[in-house]
Amino acid sequence: MKTLGTASVAALRQYIRAADSAGMDINRLFDQAELDQNILDTDDGRINGEQFQYFIRLLCEQTGNPILGLETGDFVQPGSYSVLGYITMSCATLGEAVARIAPFEKLVGDMGTTSLAMKGDDIKLTWNCNYNDPVVRPQLVDNVFASWVNYARWLADNQEASPSLVKLRRPSPGPDLERAYEERWHCPVQFSSDQDSVTLKKDLLETRLRQPDPLLRKTLEAHALSQLASLETGDDLPSKVRHSIQQQLMQGITRQDMVAEDLGMTRRTLQRKLSQEGVSYQQLLDDVRQTMAEDYLRNSELAIPDIALRLGYSETTSFHRKFKAVTGKTPGEFRGG
Repeated sequence: MKTLGTASVAALRQYIRAADSAGMDINRLFDQAELDQNILDTDDGRINGEQFQYFIRLLCEQTGNPILGLETGDFVQPGSYSVLGYITMSCATLGEAVARIAPFEKLVGDMGTTSLAMKGDDIKLTWNCNYNDPVVRPQLVDNVFASWVNYARWLADNQEASPSLVKLRRPSPGPDLERAYEERWHCPVQFSSDQDSVTLKKDLLETRLRQPDPLLRKTLEAHALSQLASLETGDDLPSKVRHSIQQQLMQGITRQDMVAEDLGMTRRTLQRKLSQEGVSYQQLLDDVRQTMAEDYLRNSELAIPDIALRLGYSETTSFHRKFKAVTGKTPGEFRGG
C-alpha cells in the first residue's frame, strides 16, 4: 500500500489557525488525531501523511462546511510554505515565484505534485493530489488553490491579481456556494472537470514583486536543497554523490576530492565504489550540471556566462557545447522556448 509521505508543521499550522478562528477545540482535535501539540513548537517538524489526512477529515466532519478548503486558504502566510515561502518572497517576478513551486513543494509536504504547461499566452498549473480520502481530497485541492491565489496577491501587492480559469474535479457545491469561489478568485470556475488546474495569463507572471533579493534567494535555495536531500528515502552512493556535487555547484565549485571527503572516503575509494555501482563521477557531475542548467535557464534571469561560471565551467563555450550535445539546443535557444 502506498503511504502518504509526510507533511510539514508549516502546512498543519494553516489549518490550526483556521480551526482556532472557527472556535474549535484544538486540544480535542490533536487528541483525536493522535498528534502531539509540542510539534507546533518546531520549525522543521513533520507529521506522517495519514495523520494529516485524518486531521483534515476531522475538521471536515466537525465543521460540516462543504467549502472548508476554500475558506482555510484565507489563513495562508509565507511560513505556510516552509522555506519555499521565503524563496518566493525573494524572487523578482510572480513568474519566478510560480516556477519555484514544483522543485520545492515537497518541503511543504507530499500532499500532491504540481506540473506547469505553457500554451500561447496561458500558463496552466495542474495539481495532482496524492491523498485518497474522498472527503478530504476536494477540500485539500480547494485549500491549495485558494492559498496560491491569496499568497500570489500578497506577493504581488495586488488584490486584483487573479487566475483566468480554475478547473476542479470536485462536483459543484451548489449555485449559492459556487459564488464563494468566484467572489474569491474573480474568474470562471468549472466543477466536475477532468483535472484540478489553475490557468494564468502570461502577462500576470511578469508582475514585479516587492522584495527581490537574488543573493538571499540563492542562500535559501541552497538551504532548501539540503532539506530536500534529507527527505529523500534513497541512501545509495550515487544519490549521495549527486547531492554533494549539487551543494558544491551552488558555490561554483566542482572538486571530486571534496566530494569524497564529504562522504568520508578517499578519492580513489569513491571512484572504486562508483565503478561497482556502474557509474562514474563524471557521469554524475554531467547529470547534476544539466539539471541545474535547465533550472537556471527556465527559472532565473541569470546571464548565460554567469550560469556557466556557477556550474564550474571555465569557458562559456564549453557550457554551450555540452548543453547542445544533450538537448540539441544552445542555452539561448532553450531559454527562448
